[in-house]
Amino acid sequence: MATLLYRLGRFSFRHRWPVTLAWLVVLAAALVGMAALTKPASSTVSIPGTPAQEAIDLLDERFPQAAGAASAGTATARIVFAAPDGQTLTSGANKAVIARALVGLTGSEQVTSITDPFQTQAVSPDGTVAYATATYSVAPHELTDAARTNLTEAVDTARAAGLTTEVSGSAAQEADHTPVGEILGVVVAAIVLFITFGSLVSAGLPLLSAFVGVGLGSALIGVATHFFELTGTTAVLATMLGLAVAIDYALFIVSRYRHEVAEGRDLIEAAGRAIGTAGSAVVFAGLTVIIALAGLAVVGIPFLTEMGVAAAGTVAVAVLIALTLLPAMLGIAGRKVVATKARRTRQEPEGRTPRPGLADRWVRAIVRRPVLALLATLVGLGAIAIPALDLRLGLPSETTPSPGSSQQRANDLIADAFGAGFQAPLTVVVDVPAGTATTAATRIAEQITGLDDVTMVSPVVPNEAGDTAILTVIPASGPDDVATENLVHAIRNLPVTAGASIGVTGATALNLDISDKLADALIPYLTLVVGLAFVLLALVFRSLLVPLKATIGFLLSVAATFGALVAVFQWGWLADLFGVNQTGPIISFLPVLLIGIVFGLAMDYQVFLVTRMREDYVHGAAPREAVVSGFNHGAPVVTAAALIMMSVFFGFMLGPEAIIKSIGFGLGIAILFDAIIVRMILVPAVMAMLGHAAWWLPRWLDRAMPNVDVEGEQLLRHLDTTSETTEVRPDQRVAHFTH
Repeated sequence: MATLLYRLGRFSFRHRWPVTLAWLVVLAAALVGMAALTKPASSTVSIPGTPAQEAIDLLDERFPQAAGAASAGTATARIVFAAPDGQTLTSGANKAVIARALVGLTGSEQVTSITDPFQTQAVSPDGTVAYATATYSVAPHELTDAARTNLTEAVDTARAAGLTTEVSGSAAQEADHTPVGEILGVVVAAIVLFITFGSLVSAGLPLLSAFVGVGLGSALIGVATHFFELTGTTAVLATMLGLAVAIDYALFIVSRYRHEVAEGRDLIEAAGRAIGTAGSAVVFAGLTVIIALAGLAVVGIPFLTEMGVAAAGTVAVAVLIALTLLPAMLGIAGRKVVATKARRTRQEPEGRTPRPGLADRWVRAIVRRPVLALLATLVGLGAIAIPALDLRLGLPSETTPSPGSSQQRANDLIADAFGAGFQAPLTVVVDVPAGTATTAATRIAEQITGLDDVTMVSPVVPNEAGDTAILTVIPASGPDDVATENLVHAIRNLPVTAGASIGVTGATALNLDISDKLADALIPYLTLVVGLAFVLLALVFRSLLVPLKATIGFLLSVAATFGALVAVFQWGWLADLFGVNQTGPIISFLPVLLIGIVFGLAMDYQVFLVTRMREDYVHGAAPREAVVSGFNHGAPVVTAAALIMMSVFFGFMLGPEAIIKSIGFGLGIAILFDAIIVRMILVPAVMAMLGHAAWWLPRWLDRAMPNVDVEGEQLLRHLDTTSETTEVRPDQRVAHFTH
């Protein structure tokens, strides 16, 4: 592979303008396709086969007029009215205002039903607060502008008459994502790149290639929305990850290119060697991330599979651009890439011993006291991981909108007037033999009334055939409360007569079922990823202890990340500092996503940091000196890459969406733990302690394993031998090498 990439790098460098133009044409075509085919993103998730989804499927078959209200995928709007001070809504004038406002909603063809609060008893005991529910025939992202306008006009009608009127529900949610975080992340990345390279051109090339990659990846996802129903989080996650890895991969290659030029090689040869060596590691790292993300499909959750595949596609685009467009851009930039810092380096007086850098002083301090460094790392990460023992999973609900929004004010009015349980209604579906639905459901309603945490049970509503009935249960606790989850399980476990069954559905029950299934998938997926990590690293490093150490470090990073997530987003520690306005369960699919993404990035940093240690050891260096020299070679680039990753991920916390905040924080803090703590402290400490044993591998296994030359060591050895024994011009080396 290294040989192929070497040729590819030289080809792209030599044909820089055609390669660049080709990529720009592809980008333009994708953007045109996105503009023509993009559809609004979905705001709902579902998992076929869950108990709540099975209950909705039964309603679709036997009680279609009730299925829409029970499904989390159908848009709903809850209009909340509050009387002025000293008045009640039951007065004739205020009742007329509410009636006029609700009549305005009937102008939308997408509205299937509107409840009257005075008929459904949706009025607070003191008569000051009431709510009506509008149910639509389509999902939230399919609402027309006319439907949204009618909802806004209904609210404005009541407000104009003096009533406090707010609206919540999926029909009122705004899904627009502001790019403030991305912009800040790019700015910080640019600063880090400039400090690393000391050249504006060198700093600009990774950013330019990343913009092309993310633009192309986002455009392709936009096109995909025409054929698949994708959530808005899918595109944001793909952008977040694609931007970070694209900059990182370009950073590794540009850094190696500048090193080759500093060694005195001509530009085209430096490009070939950079792509053949650092490019090989980029391919390995990219494939690792892609496999981990695509592996989300084995979890068996459709929306998670879509998110993984979309993010994996963006990473694949980033790898292709790093291997082709980047060397072409290096050719266009010429010697400007190695300006400033490289020139100062060449002007150092001969014979002067360079002062040890920060990386050298750091690693030598760790190597001198490896046990102390190891214990400090284990204790620190272990302490941070403790809150993970209280990890609770859930999905965003209507109780977690943006602070200060109309949705938040509506929820506050409902909670104060009716209790938190009115935000978590449960739809109970009773399936019985034909003609007995009313009797059986009434008996079940009496049983439910006697359960803990039940505030109200609505009258039974049977279908025409009398074989299915529904009733609504209002719990005393909110949708994210453990008591509500216990109530759902208690209702499902009620005893019923032969041939009958009870189902519980609705948005709250659906979210609970999805979270349970994702929690069940966490351990199998983690096992798959850990096994894959061990095998891949054993192939790369031809060792058993190095992969074991890397895998344990990865698990420590994941555990500490989960602990930090629980502490901040579930317990509320440092919530103000991170802009977390409301605490609650961790987004149910976030742990699985974190495992996949952090695995790929951890292997990335492991390869770039430890490969040079192995190379120096194989060439005769003592184990500890190999650790020091390898660390000095890889640590600065890995640190810069980690800082860029962290800035991009943490930048997404500036947006208003709670789900994006938690994803950005989780990924950013995971990079901090893995790249800065595990790779910079634990890795050199353990490698120094292991000594020669770190590279032990049974002979039979060594013979059986394929030789994976990730850093292109064999390529470089062959090229160096060729250059020493044969006098050829740089442009002839490719032909000579291929023969």
